[in-house]
Amino acid sequence: MDELVATVTGFARTLRAAGVGADHERTGNMLRALDHLDVADRGEVYWAGRLTLCATPDDLPRYDRCFAAYFGGRKAALARTGTTSVTRHLAAEPEGEGGDDATAAPATASRAEVLRHRDVARLTEAERAEVHRMLAMLRTARARRLSRRFEGARRGVLDPRRTIRDALRKGDVARLRRKRHTTRPRTVVLFVDVSGSMAPYAETLLRFAHALVRSEPRATRVYSVGTRLTPITAELRHRDPGTALNEVSKAIPDWSGGTRLGEELREYLSRYSARGAIAVIASDGWERGDPALLGAQMARLARQAYRVIWVNPHKGYEDYQPLTGGMRAALPHIDDLVAGHSLAAFEQLGERLAHA
Repeated sequence: MDELVATVTGFARTLRAAGVGADHERTGNMLRALDHLDVADRGEVYWAGRLTLCATPDDLPRYDRCFAAYFGGRKAALARTGTTSVTRHLAAEPEGEGGDDATAAPATASRAEVLRHRDVARLTEAERAEVHRMLAMLRTARARRLSRRFEGARRGVLDPRRTIRDALRKGDVARLRRKRHTTRPRTVVLFVDVSGSMAPYAETLLRFAHALVRSEPRATRVYSVGTRLTPITAELRHRDPGTALNEVSKAIPDWSGGTRLGEELREYLSRYSARGAIAVIASDGWERGDPALLGAQMARLARQAYRVIWVNPHKGYEDYQPLTGGMRAALPHIDDLVAGHSLAAFEQLGERLAHA
C-alpha cells in the first residue's frame, strides 16, 4: 500500500508541475478509486486518474503527456484480474518479478520516482534524456503582484466613473459600482552560470529556464553568466526544447570558461532593473573575480528585487557548506539558498516561485 501511495502522490506531483491542479483532495480521490479497481490494469489506472485528478479541458492533454512519461510506454495489461482491494493486491505481489505486464506500470513509476531524486550529473545519457523529457513538461505557476490597472468587482473601492455612467444610462443610481486592482505574474530574472565548474548542470538548468519561459513568456528574463553577461530569453522562447538549446548554444560565447559574477551583476544593474522581480542565480559560487565586488552587487540586487534565490547544485547534499569565496560574499544578501541538482529540486524551485 505504501508503494501505491508513493506512486500516486509522485504522479500527482508531476501533474502539478505540469500545471494540473492535482491537489491532495483529488489525489485522495484517486487512491479511493483505485481501491475498487485493478491496479495492474493500466487502462483502469489511467481512467481513475483522469476522472479524479483533472478538472478542466486544458488538464486533459497535460494529463495524457504526464501519464505516458510517468508510467512509461508499455502496453497495458489486456486481462483484468478482477476487482481487488489495493492492499490485498499489493500484498499478493511476489517480490523481484517486475518484468511481466501486470506489474509494468507500478515498476516503471517507481523507476521514474527514483530518477526524480538523482543528481543529473551522475545520470547516464539515457537517464538524463528521460529527465529532460519530464523537465520539458514542467509548467510552473508564478506568484502574482498587484498591477496599476483596475477591474470591476463586487467588493473594493468605489468606481465613480462606472457608477455615474450607469446612472446617466438608466436615469437612476441602481447600485454603486466598485473596482479593484488586477494582478499580473511577478517577473523572474534568472542568471544561469555556464562556467566550467557548472558544466555537468548547465544543460539541465537551461532546460529548466526553457520551461520557465514557456510557462510565463512575458514575465521571465534569462541571462547566461560566465565571463560575459548574455541575454538568452529570445532563444528560449522556441517551443521545441532541442531547438531552443541549439539557439542558446550559438548565442553564448563563453561556455565552460571562468565565472566573474560580480562584474556581470554590475553590468546587469547598470543596464537593466530587477525592481519588484524574483532574482534567481544558478551557480556554484566559484567566483574568479573579486568576492568583495560580488558582495556589493548582491547587496544592490537585494535592494531592488522582491526576493533573491540562489540555486546551488551542491546544496542537495547534506554535508554541503557554503565555503567558496563567492558564496560567502553573496550569502548575507540571499533570501533562499536551494538545491538544483535533480528534477525534484527543480520542481520544488517551481513551487517556491509560485508562492514567493
